[in-house]
Amino acid sequence: MAEAHQAVAFQFTVTPDGIDLRLSHEALKQICLSGLHSWKKKLIRFKNGIITGVFPASPSSWLIVVVGVMSSMYGKIDPSLGIIAKINRTLDSTGRMSSQTKTVLSGVLFGTGLWVALIITMRYSLKVLLSYHGWMFAEHGKMGRATRIWMGMVKIFSGRKPMLYSFQTCLPRLPVPAVKDTVRRYLESVRPLMKEQDFKRMTALAQDFAVHLGPKLQWYLKLKSWWATNYVSDWWEEYVYLRGRGPLMVNSNYYAMDLLYVIPTHIQAARAGNAIHAILLYRRKVDREEITPIRLLGSTVPLCSAQWERLFNTCRIPGEETDTLQHIQDSRHIVVYHKGRYFKVWLYHDGRLLRPREMEQQMQRILDDPSEPQAGEEKLAALTAADRVPWARCRKAYFGRGKNKQSLDAIERAAFFVTLDESEQGYRKEDPETSMDSYAKSLLHGRCFDRWFDKSFTFVVFKNGKMGINAEHSWADAPIVGHLWEYVMATDCFQLGYAEDGHCKGDTNPSIAYPTRLLWDIPEECQEVIETSLSSAALLANDVDIHSFPFDTFGKGLIKKCRTSPDAFVQLALQLAHYRDMGRFCLTYEASMTRLFREGRTETVRSCTTESCNFVLAMADPTQTVEQRLRLFRLASEKHQHLYRLAMTGAGIDRHLFCLYVVSKYLAVESPFLKEVLAEPWRLSTSQTPQQQVELFDFDRNPDHLSSGGGFGPVADDGYGVSYIIVGENFINFHISSKFSSPETDSHRFGKHVKQAMTDIIALFGLRSNSRK
Repeated sequence: MAEAHQAVAFQFTVTPDGIDLRLSHEALKQICLSGLHSWKKKLIRFKNGIITGVFPASPSSWLIVVVGVMSSMYGKIDPSLGIIAKINRTLDSTGRMSSQTKTVLSGVLFGTGLWVALIITMRYSLKVLLSYHGWMFAEHGKMGRATRIWMGMVKIFSGRKPMLYSFQTCLPRLPVPAVKDTVRRYLESVRPLMKEQDFKRMTALAQDFAVHLGPKLQWYLKLKSWWATNYVSDWWEEYVYLRGRGPLMVNSNYYAMDLLYVIPTHIQAARAGNAIHAILLYRRKVDREEITPIRLLGSTVPLCSAQWERLFNTCRIPGEETDTLQHIQDSRHIVVYHKGRYFKVWLYHDGRLLRPREMEQQMQRILDDPSEPQAGEEKLAALTAADRVPWARCRKAYFGRGKNKQSLDAIERAAFFVTLDESEQGYRKEDPETSMDSYAKSLLHGRCFDRWFDKSFTFVVFKNGKMGINAEHSWADAPIVGHLWEYVMATDCFQLGYAEDGHCKGDTNPSIAYPTRLLWDIPEECQEVIETSLSSAALLANDVDIHSFPFDTFGKGLIKKCRTSPDAFVQLALQLAHYRDMGRFCLTYEASMTRLFREGRTETVRSCTTESCNFVLAMADPTQTVEQRLRLFRLASEKHQHLYRLAMTGAGIDRHLFCLYVVSKYLAVESPFLKEVLAEPWRLSTSQTPQQQVELFDFDRNPDHLSSGGGFGPVADDGYGVSYIIVGENFINFHISSKFSSPETDSHRFGKHVKQAMTDIIALFGLRSNSRK
């Protein structure tokens, strides 16, 4: 084909008359444009590096300072208290400059030094201001004068237009809590879950640890906190994620769904074209640092943006003992999977991104391609779905050279991975329950060989135009993918749009080269490993019971009338539902973030408290009055909010104990206390998916454009995984997972308990639901 010839810049033939050199002008043009694109990105990074490097000042402020210094000098005023004169005398020793030149240069050097000193002072001042977290513990709706003054100072030092990474050097370090405080809070968290005798034994272990071994481990942890940017994040990434040898699929990766009720087009290639273009627009914003940093408290307090760095062009590489994360600065292609074939698709043409209609054209070419999978190709990705060790050995033995290496490199170095799925998924009004559960399972694991689970994320487009994402967890946490996904859904629907016939807007471009098939030479021995991995992954996938459902009886609009946090309300409903489901309480994990600190990731909120148990027991006791239940609810809600704030401000329990455990392993000392703590199972693991860009969705104008959020697999074999997203004022979507193999759990049964618990709690307040129905 003509496209294949364009890939070669020049050809030559030796003839009796000499060498016949034939140049491909198109190929040379593409090489030139590629070089220009590369240099443009380097210049943008260089410029952004300067702007971020001088934050919270601006490059133009240098000129203001220098001009001010020079003006004062010519006005016979010495702003340097003699420093300029000393610089002048030093320059005078060279004997090569005129008096005027030395005067000007001395003023410029002093002005530059003063400017740098001001930057350092402003940066340190902002870091000190951001180390204050008292505002989080103030009563909701009541802000004192001191807090308002503090907010004003933070805004003054934050500059006018911060870029994505501007605040990074201004964020405080994550503090190390005192061992005795962590131990005390731990004992408080397990008190309602243990029998009296077990609690006494654990108390003895904890107190012994706090007095003897704990301080020794704490000393090393303090030392690390002074040296490292964040004392938790690197160990968390390595030991919780990268050193895990089990399957990523179900156990680690998570998913995000499309809009619940809306499919803008049913043309698969068109939806892929628009969404891929939107993803690439977002990547360009990340590269140019044009994304506004997320800030709390009325756009005042910034969150760490470090996790955005590896959103694109990233892949987890398997190893026998530990995996590694491979991230490259730029990638000019994606890899698309369809019907067992892998295609490499270039993202640029004539030095620009492919437009939506052109990307649709490329996707349609793949859909129309009649070729068959090569031997071993169709189920190759099953290697990424099962245990890590067989995949690592197989990769080393069969993918280290030749066409296999080239094709694997194309996947691992792609901007992201795309699957054009052959099934139809999404919410169906005639069968909402089954359709949503099928949709969730498809995004979580698919057929176990049609998602590349090692990539930072796999973008999935179904046959009927529905879409979703499966994301790898080690490189970042769900809010980062959620931020991308909100942008993609809003850009797809409200900015790019579709023509009346359902296709992307714009024209096709026949001059764009066809997608390239990746070539493989997979031996039979490797194919056997692939089949074994697929069998193992299929057992895991078939055991997952997922129930995803919209709850639109009421939402945060009604919950806020109860004068409580919507998150605390849902968490107490989950405690009530779990008690009704299991007849007992359990250790509960709720994910919180520590991104108020530099390179912060997550912390655990132990949602099952003495206060929450008292409330649940009161709900189960018919002798308790509504007033008594309401009093206990408020106590439990306030306790939960307090624990959440402690977790966000670096005073959590679990990351500190985890790091103390890592230190103990390095020192080769055993701690019975730490060993028991880290072995405790989280039978109820929960997470709220935050909506971070509400301004992208106008729910009054577009009430059906509701996000379904996303979910994850169960953490414990006999427990539940629960994810929920609170959208707008009247809608919450839940995702509940468990395992069929557990005789104790049933996701659908638990879902019914959740709905009933939500309804029962709101009834305590005598409020009417404002259902969408």
